[in-house]
Amino acid sequence: MASRRGSASVVLPSGQTLPSYTRSSEDDDGLPHATKKKMADHLRKYEALFTLTPQRMRIIVEAFKESLELGLAKSGQVVPMIPTYVFGWPTGKETGKYLAVDLGELSNLCFLILRYIIAALVTVGAGLGSQAFTLNGTILPARRHGGLENNHHPMLFVAAPSPSLATSPASSLMEWSSLDVGGTNLRVCLVILDGDGKFEITQSKYRLTEEQKQDDGQKLFDFCAECLKAFVDSNIEAGFIEKDRVLPLGYTFSYPCAQDRIDHGILIRWTKGFGAPNTEGHNVVEMFRKSLAKHSVPAEVVALICDTTGTLIASHYVNPKTRIACIFGTGCNAAYMERVGDIPKIANLGIDPDTQIAINCEWGAFDSFEHENLPRTKYDIIIDETSNKPGEQAFEKLISGRYLGEILRLIICELIDEGVLFLGQNTYKVEIPYSFDTAFLSLMESDPTDELLMIIGIFSHFFALETTLAERQFFRALAKLVARRAARLSACGIAAIVSKMNYLDEGCAVGADGSLYKKYPMFAERIHEGLQDIFGEKGKNIVTCDAEDGSGIGSAIVAAMTKARRDAGIYPSL
Repeated sequence: MASRRGSASVVLPSGQTLPSYTRSSEDDDGLPHATKKKMADHLRKYEALFTLTPQRMRIIVEAFKESLELGLAKSGQVVPMIPTYVFGWPTGKETGKYLAVDLGELSNLCFLILRYIIAALVTVGAGLGSQAFTLNGTILPARRHGGLENNHHPMLFVAAPSPSLATSPASSLMEWSSLDVGGTNLRVCLVILDGDGKFEITQSKYRLTEEQKQDDGQKLFDFCAECLKAFVDSNIEAGFIEKDRVLPLGYTFSYPCAQDRIDHGILIRWTKGFGAPNTEGHNVVEMFRKSLAKHSVPAEVVALICDTTGTLIASHYVNPKTRIACIFGTGCNAAYMERVGDIPKIANLGIDPDTQIAINCEWGAFDSFEHENLPRTKYDIIIDETSNKPGEQAFEKLISGRYLGEILRLIICELIDEGVLFLGQNTYKVEIPYSFDTAFLSLMESDPTDELLMIIGIFSHFFALETTLAERQFFRALAKLVARRAARLSACGIAAIVSKMNYLDEGCAVGADGSLYKKYPMFAERIHEGLQDIFGEKGKNIVTCDAEDGSGIGSAIVAAMTKARRDAGIYPSL
């Protein structure tokens, strides 16, 4: 069988040899790989499957609105529309010291390492020759001062290239993207609210193992308490916390919970890879309080929130034009402020109907079970049916970073089975489920080289597969199709809330967070494009922007708001 290697090669510092593809189109015909024309024919098929027209998007928006309304009217609906008991917007004048704990923040470390590996693979193509580099990863405590003027988030996992590489021509390659595809952290924070939308934050992260995520639930909360105890003790020694002072704590727990007051939450189901037994159906606040008491942690749990609600409050704290918050990362969700009188299912609580209350939509469940509205392909159906929650989280499985890479991998495997791709090569690595990270799609779309050297690196280093330029161009086009569909569906969710709340004419800011929104190339722009396709020119009135830190700053602000509300005797039992 003819070799698929090109007429030249490059040697990396590690000694590995990579092919350089320089064949002309007439050379391709007798070789065991797809021609450019054949790839173009297949691409047209996938364009038809993954392209969302404005008309189809408007239909989805109307169905989405109906699901939101139903979730507000009745309990137990597919999109649960959970009242969070966060009443009203922050004033910007909240002050004081607060603790914040976030269980389940996803780590960037894995992809940071991946990013440098890929950069190393293309150093020759970038003109670096045989320059060496180093990568050091560590966990560091960090302090941050923030507000409208200072919104740079610290990267606690610090990946440090050597000085020689930092100033090299390839250094720009290392700034492209990082996605939350790594492990899971517990984050603990000390937040000092200074008023006027300003704050200071000291924080540390602790790595959670896969075993801990599946271990008994009480043991998981014991670990959280131990880490918080160590954090508080270190800050007492540093003089940031007064000894024997009990601080209010905002607890970010971004898993679906049923709440009937702000310091109470019954876990409905684990998501994001957690499966700790003896937790679902239990009050997670009570479990955490038990662990805090066991380890003598001087903290009082004041509020239980999800990261999306925290993002809404934190973003409004520094930008009062914010009306909606969204997360587009490994998972997806949205939160906004609703009038109590428009939430029939809590009419019995006796709350003033004109009071505003934050709603945690949990919109990843939209169109679950019935599957009547979303444009699912056979690849989406395979992902759903082989997941640990078949039929559930239908919207999330089409738009979140957990699944986009798997969608592309399934398409590649289908073409392998059809004899279109990688003939004569061992494809077992790419046939492993979830082996194709969404991070790869980001890198593929970001590749600035004519020969698409980043894509060569991905397939060669991670899957031991050689590719032609035609195949690489096809893969990049596929990545764009999959990611663009995700962004346009995300726009449908935003549009449903905008339409329901009549925000279109006056306009509003949408605080958006998550690795897809912040790091995936063109994801934010594609959301904006989708909003304009749905609403026309008025879609420009809806502006998404980088959100503030919901699980740290937002959680602390909610704790401050809740303490002030209860101290004033306003709905003290909620």
